[in-house]
Amino acid sequence: MTRKINIFDTTLRDGEQSPGASMNTEEKLIIARQLIRMNVDVIEAGFPISSPGDFKSVEEIGRIAGDACTVCGLTRAVDKDIEVAAEALRTAKRPRIHTGLGVSPSHLRDKLHLTEDEAIERAVRAVKLARNFVDDVEFYAEDAGRADQDFLVRIVEAAVKAGATVVNIPDTTGYNLPWAFGARIADLRERVDGIEDVTISVHTHNDLGMATALAIEAVRNGATQVECTINGLGERAGNTALEEVVMAIRMHGEELDAHTDIVTQELTRASKLVSSITGMTVQANKAIVGANAFAHSSGIHQDGVLKARDTYEIIDPADVGAGGSQIILTARSGHAALRHRMGELGFTFTDEEFEDIYQAFLEVADKKKEVYDEDLESIVHERERVSTAVWNLDAVQVSCGFPLTPTATITLTNMGGETFTACAYGTGPIDAAYKAVDQIVAVANDLAEFSVKAVTRGIDALGEVTVRVTAENGEVYIGRGSDGDIIVSSTKAYLNALNRLISDQAR
Repeated sequence: MTRKINIFDTTLRDGEQSPGASMNTEEKLIIARQLIRMNVDVIEAGFPISSPGDFKSVEEIGRIAGDACTVCGLTRAVDKDIEVAAEALRTAKRPRIHTGLGVSPSHLRDKLHLTEDEAIERAVRAVKLARNFVDDVEFYAEDAGRADQDFLVRIVEAAVKAGATVVNIPDTTGYNLPWAFGARIADLRERVDGIEDVTISVHTHNDLGMATALAIEAVRNGATQVECTINGLGERAGNTALEEVVMAIRMHGEELDAHTDIVTQELTRASKLVSSITGMTVQANKAIVGANAFAHSSGIHQDGVLKARDTYEIIDPADVGAGGSQIILTARSGHAALRHRMGELGFTFTDEEFEDIYQAFLEVADKKKEVYDEDLESIVHERERVSTAVWNLDAVQVSCGFPLTPTATITLTNMGGETFTACAYGTGPIDAAYKAVDQIVAVANDLAEFSVKAVTRGIDALGEVTVRVTAENGEVYIGRGSDGDIIVSSTKAYLNALNRLISDQAR
């Protein structure tokens, strides 16, 4: 039997630190449930002392996780951090406190202003304090990839003797070459007294594009936990991508003497979910979960794959939840075909709900030659946004062009059934539309970000808009909208963000 490699997912902590990828508690819970379905071993749910939102997220994820996985909270090697994390983790059946400090010369000298002996003393104190609250304590040696190896051995051994059950060896800056990082892990296994009784974890970053290679080399040299994120989200260039590590171990399990317990069929769904919630688009050629990961455009490739899939594919798309053959949906498709495809995508509806979906499908199909899976998902999500909205868009009309003044007329209906119309002008049609919405909704906010992308390929693709608005209290709200008309999808996205803001203020 090969070694079990624990998958430690830090999408909700380190992944959220990607600029623009912040999530609220509700969104973190949605992702946490998907991580549980995937059977991850550890969920790092947040940094409890950093904000009330992070504290609540750790608390709520601990509550829903039950015995399914370990729930972890990050701290610095600071007493108050550890105490607050312990408080947040009281709801968890399998809690872990993740504490530590920087160990490289740069971190000790420039950030912490500590000598090596002082750093060891602080590490021991932190681990011992954490053990007063939980039985499972992970010690991280931040920037271990650039640390003096003799000092790294000393501080890791001290943490193990103090009661750490997991030692985390991060290449925080993605600096190492894979074989050099692997050698560090092998050296620790050789020289640290008691390390055979703890889990060796690695946390690698992608600054040089080698995060997955670093993690796999560490596994080859004895690491039994890999810390990673969905889609490789994370600080700067990101973290090790969970889907890449899991499938690399699956493909080379015998050579690595390793396996994971991840339900790989959930990988694509997880990728799309995280991308949708964070607004961080997955590049088309991303390994495992990119749109082109199992696409073939070359005639030679197509011929080979049609004769035998493994001529050009080392992974069966079904193994990562990417599906297989597709039913091509057009305006001529009937109820049965649409219901079948929706079922394959994991959606179920009552007859009344499905009729609404079908009518929305026909509206899209009439404008496009082919309706893709992404279109169907967009239709479903748009319906969900409308069904829970405080304000719904009834109509939008704009006039613009050179030398005209961009003008927009907006009609909205509130939950009480009242209809309001406003007209405004702006620097462009979207600016005019948003000003007209503001006249009706009248809630103070600042538009912080606006992005647009095509949901599918082709000139007739649906346009999906993501916006971020900041309320007066500083809270950030994400809104999304999709439509064949980019002005309409922009208005829907803005209205969706304002609906979230209003609902949150009402609560």
